[in-house]
Amino acid sequence: MDALLTIVLATRNKGKVEEFRRLVSGFPVMVKGIEHYSAPTVEEDGATFEENAIKKACETSRAIGLPALADDSGLEVKALCGQPGVRSARFAGHDASDQANNAKLLALLKGQGERSGRFVCVIAVARPDGEWRVFKGTCGGIILEEPLGDQGFGYDPVFYHPPSGKTFAQMSAGEKNGVSHRGMAMRQLKGVFGEVLAWLGRCGQKESV
Repeated sequence: MDALLTIVLATRNKGKVEEFRRLVSGFPVMVKGIEHYSAPTVEEDGATFEENAIKKACETSRAIGLPALADDSGLEVKALCGQPGVRSARFAGHDASDQANNAKLLALLKGQGERSGRFVCVIAVARPDGEWRVFKGTCGGIILEEPLGDQGFGYDPVFYHPPSGKTFAQMSAGEKNGVSHRGMAMRQLKGVFGEVLAWLGRCGQKESV
């Protein structure tokens, strides 16, 4: 059997794992989710998306001895001085629902004329030796006064993308991936993935399949 380079995604989100598998199809790489390994839960206590993504990727890679990929993303709103930022998923509390986070955001923006914001995604790829690389994507838009659409998740229903004339929650998955912050970061990674693969492979971390 041939040996393929294994990249472990520091997520238990099966959708993200499948998305990355599709992205790198055709490359000599095997993509696995973190559930296949014994790895510690990494506390996302960084001040930036980049710090969180790098920390998750590096600690996961070091713990399991294989290359790892992690991402961190969220919404930055100009009128709120960049909030909710790295606290996007827990803006209304540690176990807050998407609806609660959106409600808090809209309450804070009530009466505001300045409603611009942007989604940010940072993807980090790390080797067990502590070396890492990052890829970043952003997407600007307007925060609406009320939710529109029933697709997607998080702040998608209140994030209006002017060039598309839709909120993220009104887009199909394909439409959203074509313009989103995460889609941009993933395309950056794909554009140089052959080089990244060679860089990862220099650690010699492979599994037989």
